[in-house]
Amino acid sequence: VQFKKRAPRAIREIRKFAARAMTTKDVRVDTKLNKFIWSNGVRNVPTRVRVRMSRKRNEDEEAKEKTFTLVQHVPVESFKQLQTETVRDD
Repeated sequence: VQFKKRAPRAIREIRKFAARAMTTKDVRVDTKLNKFIWSNGVRNVPTRVRVRMSRKRNEDEEAKEKTFTLVQHVPVESFKQLQTETVRDD
């Protein structure tokens, strides 16, 4: 991937992953996650990132989708021994 397209591509890939995992077309990336991806500049993107994805109800009345996905950054010391955690919030 070209140097000048690395960080934007990383954001695009995060959006793609979230859309597939949460089955919503509307994916919103949190500002802290965006800042973390861009923290080393456009070309030195962090190798891994831990994210929290939550499906939220769309408050906007004329929205096409009823729900959207919010993707947030979860800072971790190490990526060793991490598992996917599913939290039911009813």
